[in-house]
Amino acid sequence: MGFFRSTFTFVVGAGLGVYLAQNYNVPNIQKLVNTGLVIAKHFEENYRKPKKRDDEN
Repeated sequence: MGFFRSTFTFVVGAGLGVYLAQNYNVPNIQKLVNTGLVIAKHFEENYRKPKKRDDEN
C-alpha cells in the first residue's frame, strides 16, 4: 500500500509541475540560485575581516 501511495503522489506532483510549467511563467530556480551565490560571494569578498600579520606566516 505504501508503494502505491508514494508512486501516486509522485505522478500527481510531476503532472502538476508539468502543467504549471507549460501554462504559467514559472521562474528558473537554477538561475535564482546562481544569482544568490554570486551575490553571497561578492559580500564575502568585500566584507571579510583582514588577515592578521601573525597568521600569514
